[in-house]
Order: sequence, then C-alpha cells, then structure tokens
Amino acid sequence: MTIYIGNLSYRATEEDLKAVFAEYGTVKRVVLPTDRETGRMRGFAFVEMMEDAQEDAAIAALDGAEWMGRPLRVNKAKPKEEGNRGAGIKRNDGY
Repeated sequence: MTIYIGNLSYRATEEDLKAVFAEYGTVKRVVLPTDRETGRMRGFAFVEMMEDAQEDAAIAALDGAEWMGRPLRVNKAKPKEEGNRGAGIKRNDGY
C-alpha cells in the first residue's frame, strides 16, 4: 500500500517527510513529484512504509493535521489508471 499526502507545503523535503512518518514505523520510500517544466514540487507526495498497520496508524494520526502551516490530506493512494492520462482535456492542435 502507498500513502498519498496532499496539500503539502512546497518547502517540504524528502527528509522532512521521512522524519514525520518514521514516528509511525519504518519508511521504505518517499516520492515527491515535480513539475517537468519548472522543476518545482507539485504539492503532494507518496510514502510507502514497511507494514500496512504502520501506514494505517500514520493515516489516522496525520489526516487533517496541520504541518508547515497547512492542513494535510493523508489517505491510501489510489492505483494510477493506465491510458487515462490527460482525460477530459481537449487539445486544439489536431490531436
């Protein structure tokens, strides 16, 4: 399982997230997506922990909690839908 963290401060770093989530268990991986064009963080992240129980505890404790001046949205990440990239966006360049 992967945890989604939304409404994240743009100042947050991978190390910041590891430190917060380490309070609930062993962090396997942190992903901070960035914008391709600007390189700026996109305001959300994904965290994977060693055990589902640890992830559940982190979600329960951190969802709605204020961190770096923002109320976090923390929940189980939904699987990425394949082939649905850009759905609902109409392009005007013939494609």
